[in-house]
Amino acid sequence: MLARKRRGWWQHSFAAALIASSAHAVAADVALALTPVADKNATKAARASHEVVIDAVQFSPQIMVVHVGDTVTWTNKDPFPHTVTSKEGGFDSHDIAPGKTWSFVPRKKGVFEYLCTLHTTMKGTLKVE
Repeated sequence: MLARKRRGWWQHSFAAALIASSAHAVAADVALALTPVADKNATKAARASHEVVIDAVQFSPQIMVVHVGDTVTWTNKDPFPHTVTSKEGGFDSHDIAPGKTWSFVPRKKGVFEYLCTLHTTMKGTLKVE
């Protein structure tokens, strides 16, 4: 019969530690593989940008449909100031100088009619879904 070499206590402890370490590493790899990762494209899609042009004393487009969290920017291309003022009091740009912009990020759903308080025939609608 072949004689078996006896291992010292430190060899048994080392082997046990090595097995435990390997099992822990495998478990960590499995947990990492199962961790959900946010889709960067979904975040970008949820936060779109929209532009309303103010030109020739009108808002274009006159009706804008956006989502909560999107950014809506009004650009004044007229040679005089305008405002973007919600009739419900949800937002007010105050004067937007010629060549300047004003942005708004809606935080709640709804239909918001707005106008230019300096030229009250200018009207628009912001639909937030």
